[in-house]
Amino acid sequence: MPISRSNDGREASATQEFFLPELCLPEALLVLVVLAELLVMVLVLAEPMPVGFGWMRLALTSLYVQWIVLLSAALLCGSRAWLARLRPGLAGGLCCALVVGLSLAGTGLTEYFSLAGPPSGEGRAWRYLRHGLISLIMSVLMLRYFYLLSQWRRQQQVESQARIEALQARIRPHFLFNSLNSIASLVATDPQQAEQAVLDLSDLFRASLAKPGNLVSWGDELELAQRYLSIEQYRLGNRLQLDWRVGTIPEDLPIPHLTLQPLLENALIYGIAPRIEGGVVRVEADYEEGEFILCISNPCDDVALRQVSSGTQLALTNIGARLTALFGPRASLSVDRRDGRHFTCLRYPCARLTQESSAI
Repeated sequence: MPISRSNDGREASATQEFFLPELCLPEALLVLVVLAELLVMVLVLAEPMPVGFGWMRLALTSLYVQWIVLLSAALLCGSRAWLARLRPGLAGGLCCALVVGLSLAGTGLTEYFSLAGPPSGEGRAWRYLRHGLISLIMSVLMLRYFYLLSQWRRQQQVESQARIEALQARIRPHFLFNSLNSIASLVATDPQQAEQAVLDLSDLFRASLAKPGNLVSWGDELELAQRYLSIEQYRLGNRLQLDWRVGTIPEDLPIPHLTLQPLLENALIYGIAPRIEGGVVRVEADYEEGEFILCISNPCDDVALRQVSSGTQLALTNIGARLTALFGPRASLSVDRRDGRHFTCLRYPCARLTQESSAI
């Protein structure tokens, strides 16, 4: 059974990466119909016509070409999973052969039912040859376009993946150094808590490294952040208070890996650590109509701002860049100060993990 699931996963991946798009989709069908009609106009205008425009010739040619195009799209869509298991060259050759075969069959049907219009003086063999060459040239051009488009998209995905991994690599050392500083402060005052904090840090990194990829579930990300807060709780004690308002978020909601923890880290460094009395860090999240919104707020005053003015905001920059790379221009990361609190909010469109085929 595991082998079967592995094979199914490989077949699904090959189908997804296949250069031939899903021709059954409404957008693809609309493009094919429009391109076919433009080809019909070229074919009709290229032939000598009597006085006036050959509307009947246009209608018959359009019927012939659209029938070939739509039938080809249906057959290619149905056999796409099978074609994806073949080499690209062989799959492209079979696609061309299918289109040419349908064109020749259509030519034979038009002659059998006398739908070819008035005799044009050309021989039967020449008509079959002309229709076969036209369908072959057009199918080769379209398949070549689809292949180059798929290669360009794959290159974009590889570049985006490399950029995201580089950003994550910069976040992890930053997080590690701050956690080690927190543990170092416990060594002299409470060695037993320092030992427990080291174990928590070990569990934290084990959980972090065990989840490769760009997106993880909200449940996993929340558990990772809570492990980090347990380490900081040793150092800050009662100065750190947490207000969680995330009860309505589905556990399988996708979120970029190592997003919540760096935001909490910034809230503690800039909002809690500089204040003698500490404060409340509030985590609010909402998911409505396919959009996820996460806001983390902490106390903010002029004294605390002056004390941390030399600090960097590398984590915020990296998170913003990862959101854009993963979710496009609709994703955003905003920073605001109001009512004595500092707010860091992010939002992005997303589906549930169980509904996603794969991440970028």
